[in-house]
Amino acid sequence: MTAKPRPADAGPRHVAIIMDGNGRWATMRGRPRLFGHHAGARRVREIVEACKSCHVDYLTIFAFSTENWRRTQVEVAGLMSLFRRYIMKEMQAFVKENVRVRFIGDRPRLDDKLRGLMDEAERMTEQCTGTNLTIALNYGGRDEVARATKRLAEDVANGSLLPQDITEETLPRYLDTHVLPDPDLVIRTSGEARISNFLLWQSAYAEYEFVDTLWPDFTPEEFARLCGAYGKRDRRYGAVKA
Repeated sequence: MTAKPRPADAGPRHVAIIMDGNGRWATMRGRPRLFGHHAGARRVREIVEACKSCHVDYLTIFAFSTENWRRTQVEVAGLMSLFRRYIMKEMQAFVKENVRVRFIGDRPRLDDKLRGLMDEAERMTEQCTGTNLTIALNYGGRDEVARATKRLAEDVANGSLLPQDITEETLPRYLDTHVLPDPDLVIRTSGEARISNFLLWQSAYAEYEFVDTLWPDFTPEEFARLCGAYGKRDRRYGAVKA
């Protein structure tokens, strides 16, 4: 969903986060990488809770990319187990806190139990009207655009969409994020300065913050500071101030 540009001084309505640095955080402490992923999962709850005071309506977090399957079998299996436990543990709390949960990404590669839990979480929270939490799981920006283009092409082939009617407003209706506004602010933790195939189409006019903090150390206070800094930016969307 492409929303009307939001004035920067209103603060970011939608913040997307690339939660990087869990493995390094654990290694620095002499612990296995999965120890860092568990610490990072606990940090998510605090940032979700901080959204309300920061007036952030939408939070999208990058939990597992289409490229992350290249990691060791042990780490991937551990992450999948963590996701299952996280959903089972947190969903009742999210319902109580009025947080709506959605998942984006290519689901078929995920195991049946995890997909079932994802579906249940979305059903359980679909009436919630507070913070909108979107979890990108087996997600890749290029993969999303390819899947969206395939669905668009099928509609052209069956005659429900005419080629001459396709504009830059058409494709977003086929993206996983079609019910979400585009992100205003994208944050990446751990000191890396790249976007790693995350929300490629949607972030065309997003502001970016690359911070050195490893994700398990990323506090609500730092989140609030970055949201406040966004409000001081001059966003012209290609125009020139009169």
